[in-house]
Amino acid sequence: MNANSLQNYLDIVAKQVVKDAQRILRSAKGDTALGASIRSEVQATAKGYSISFYMQDYGAYLDEGVSGNSNPVSFTNYKGMTEASRFQYTTKGPPIDILSKWIKKKGIKPEGFGRGRSKDTGQYLSGFAYLISKKIKREGIPSISFFQLPLGVAYNDLQQNLVKKFKIDVTNYLVSYTKNRK
Repeated sequence: MNANSLQNYLDIVAKQVVKDAQRILRSAKGDTALGASIRSEVQATAKGYSISFYMQDYGAYLDEGVSGNSNPVSFTNYKGMTEASRFQYTTKGPPIDILSKWIKKKGIKPEGFGRGRSKDTGQYLSGFAYLISKKIKREGIPSISFFQLPLGVAYNDLQQNLVKKFKIDVTNYLVSYTKNRK
């Protein structure tokens, strides 16, 4: 049986999830490489259809957030329920050298903070980056739920409309089948 209506519907739903996730992420973080990396794929399988979503790995950390040492972070999942993030800083915070590069890239020039060299790499590190790392380790990274929210909307839409689209395909198949038998 050819399920064009159903597959087209799933393609539209998947693309809408991607578009909405990119919009929410853009409003929270601006244009990012993460936003550009979000994509979807609908595939026919032996048991039906599969919708897969892809993004850069750190997207999960922004979507769910990361709990700090003293501050648990929660997020709203696709069913609209609040859950604790599965990610947490325990003994180490974000790398100071990465934060130093981020500070330089953003053009932030804090005054009164010295610079030192890393014992491991010999690279110059910002004292400001050290403070940011300690705060992130303590407080965590808040959740944006940029992917969970549009996925929840699509989930509700699928529950309401999936049977209707399947019915169209079955009806088309039966009409085509009976025409071909005559």
